[in-house]
Amino acid sequence: MEKLSVNVNSEIGKLEGVIVHSPGAEVENMTPENAQRALYSDILNLEIAMPEYNNFLGVLKKNTRVFEVIDLLKDILKNDNVKQNLLKQICENEQQNEDDFCSYIEAIDNKELARQMIEGVEMKKDSLTRYLDNEHYCLHPLPNFFFTRDSGFSVNNQVMIAKMAKHVRDREAIIMENIFKYHPVFETKIVNPVSSFDRSGKASIEGGDVLVAREDILLIGTGVRTTSQGIDSVIEHFKTQAGTKHIIVQELPYTPESFIHLDMTFTFLDVDKCMIFEPLIMSSTRMLTIHITIDKGEVVSIKEKKNILAALRNLGMDLEPVYCGGNNDLTIMEREQWQSGANFVALEPGKVIGYARNVNTIEALNNSGFEIITAKDIVKGNAKLEDYSKVVVTIQGNELSRGGGGARCMTMPLRRGEVK
Repeated sequence: MEKLSVNVNSEIGKLEGVIVHSPGAEVENMTPENAQRALYSDILNLEIAMPEYNNFLGVLKKNTRVFEVIDLLKDILKNDNVKQNLLKQICENEQQNEDDFCSYIEAIDNKELARQMIEGVEMKKDSLTRYLDNEHYCLHPLPNFFFTRDSGFSVNNQVMIAKMAKHVRDREAIIMENIFKYHPVFETKIVNPVSSFDRSGKASIEGGDVLVAREDILLIGTGVRTTSQGIDSVIEHFKTQAGTKHIIVQELPYTPESFIHLDMTFTFLDVDKCMIFEPLIMSSTRMLTIHITIDKGEVVSIKEKKNILAALRNLGMDLEPVYCGGNNDLTIMEREQWQSGANFVALEPGKVIGYARNVNTIEALNNSGFEIITAKDIVKGNAKLEDYSKVVVTIQGNELSRGGGGARCMTMPLRRGEVK
């Protein structure tokens, strides 16, 4: 298998490798009773969601190298030492220290074990206590795992492992860390900033909050999923790196839940364009934007800025915003932002994927010079990215968007081409 060297120095460079997870039975295993614990406010219909997802996946496969989490997990489980270490971590994390539980999952066939690590392990009702237990699973499903962006994120030639804000998602980060440590296809340095540097016990950081603006610039949102302590752990890591680094921190509201990550309000589209939710990014007077500069092993300045665009402009990146929901009606802006209207991922500069259901956002992109084609047309061979200089590829997203994320959420880029 041809090796892949991790290298991500922007959000828009030509995508040369990406990790995804096609949603499966773990999504169907949700009920109204356990949906809240799984961080869902709604239940997805997989039968409707999968055709939408498959069009999205089809576009990726025609334009980049795609790795599936389940396949990578099956590969590393073939190494018995890796398997034993991973199972130990999972047992400890899930507080399943019963010998019979650990022995039970250890005995599962590797292919089946990989599936059950994600879809859930059903509880054996072989004692009165278990029979009376309302829980159906001794290892809960991971219905959020198709949002592969969150549990790990590539920065330059490194993969940073996230510290999830909610315990229910910790297993995702454990699986991703083991994949990058032990799968032979990846060449990268693994960094776990929270594990290495945090002593507060309050740190969390998720990939949806981290955007690579340039080789030396990160944007990081802080809110319900990424804490200031989590960002401090990244700062501590950058103190150990050569060169000057800039971190632009954007405060996010804790409610509504559509503000879960920074990439729900801001994404890069091209060398000179970005998608924004204007009421937060440009008009908010309560949410701070802070520019942190790190050089020669120390923080040399922390300054408040007017907004992300102003901070980037000061660093030589002048971006024209396109408004999520258009710029005529606040209610439409809010509705489309709720439906992941700002959450785009770039296949290369000026060529992005997003949800078709956000019609006002797509129209705003069209007015800004982006032609519109459907993912279905690319998959069928009726359209090719290379035929366009600027284009938005639309996936329907009527069902997928109910999961609380968009195209960027569903991708973890591993390698991107350089951007001038």
